[in-house]
Amino acid sequence: MGTYGSLRRKAVATAAAAGALALVVGCSSSDDSVTGGGKKDGKVTITMGLYGVMGLKETGLLEQYEKENPEVDIKAEIAGDEQTYYTALQTRLAAGNGLKDIQGIEIGRAKEITETQADKFADFAGMAGTDHFLPWKESQISTADGKVLGLGTDIGPMAVCYRKDYFEQAGLPTDREEVGKLWEGDWKKYVEVGRTFKKNFKGDKVAFTDSASGLFNAMVYGYPEQYYDEKGELIYDKNPAVKEAWGLASDAAEEGLTAKLRQFQPGWDPGLANGTFATAVCPAWMLSHISEKAGAANKGKWDVARAPKGANWGGSFLGVVEKSPVKEEAKKLVAWLTAPEQQAHIFKEIGNIPSSEKALENADVKDAKSEYFDNAPIGQIFGAAAQEIPDKQVLGRKDGTIKDTFSQGLALVEQGTSRDEAWKTTTERIEKAVG
Repeated sequence: MGTYGSLRRKAVATAAAAGALALVVGCSSSDDSVTGGGKKDGKVTITMGLYGVMGLKETGLLEQYEKENPEVDIKAEIAGDEQTYYTALQTRLAAGNGLKDIQGIEIGRAKEITETQADKFADFAGMAGTDHFLPWKESQISTADGKVLGLGTDIGPMAVCYRKDYFEQAGLPTDREEVGKLWEGDWKKYVEVGRTFKKNFKGDKVAFTDSASGLFNAMVYGYPEQYYDEKGELIYDKNPAVKEAWGLASDAAEEGLTAKLRQFQPGWDPGLANGTFATAVCPAWMLSHISEKAGAANKGKWDVARAPKGANWGGSFLGVVEKSPVKEEAKKLVAWLTAPEQQAHIFKEIGNIPSSEKALENADVKDAKSEYFDNAPIGQIFGAAAQEIPDKQVLGRKDGTIKDTFSQGLALVEQGTSRDEAWKTTTERIEKAVG
């Protein structure tokens, strides 16, 4: 995986440029027309709406498919920001135009799509060659009556990324196996290690972890039910799992164990580059971002250890619009892009963990190591973590909104608001946002 860093930098640059273009196009009147593909003179054009770095374009898969299928021309539009992308997708679904043939769907939006937009997406149920996914992955994009509205790309099994040099300075073990044993089985042990770190670390001010919200998310996503129950009822305000996570994350915030830097928010990237925190709870897809932003100066200082408990944070799907003029061709492309071989290829190139059980057994995945993270066996670490994710993952319509609101609430605690007052503010905001 020696090319991991350079490929990731290229991928980020490509996505950013395409994302900027997508936003400009989105503001023009011409984008209000139907932007699906079609057939002409024996040529099939398939359009795709994607976001972030899903790896489909960045790793050359779209180009490879075109070479293997010369009658197919793929046009992919990539938005850098998923929130902006999804807002536009909602508008276009409501209007019934402006849609691509294939649309990316982030896990936090899956339930809203299956419950409110099922008639807008094609059904993959029973399609040949699509029986290789983790069972819970397919269930996340399935309707109550058995329709499967998309096929899975990546998943987000959790680990803990940590700075070995800082752990050594604090008198803690640095070997990844020993580090994992420090907090094995219990996130409370993770916070206890943080207390030891704060007490013993000498030198410039370094926080144990980046944010309280990162810890909160890792804990909550380790349970089958989070913000909604299986009936679709909101339970965030009374779910013991959410309250436990809020309490422990608040402990970390109030005790000064965090750098007060929410992941992917302003200040977090400089925090990585400047080494202002010693650990970050990291889903698999986050490693490429950390290596990019922490930079060459910190290569080999970071390592990866098993998380206290299995959890899934993140992941995506590819859906096909029901009224696409090239629906069958688009479904065939989606099946190919999400096949075990292609998922293994994406992992090898940029580190996105496959949602395919068969891909997880691929040697390129199982034996993968990250040169940046001191040759950590990330294939083994995240592959094992994927098997620990609860088989049942109950999603809700506004999971993404609720997650973001809890993150904002814990930021209040980090800034000095009492946890009780922050909880009150958070629940009021959620009630206003979700109705």
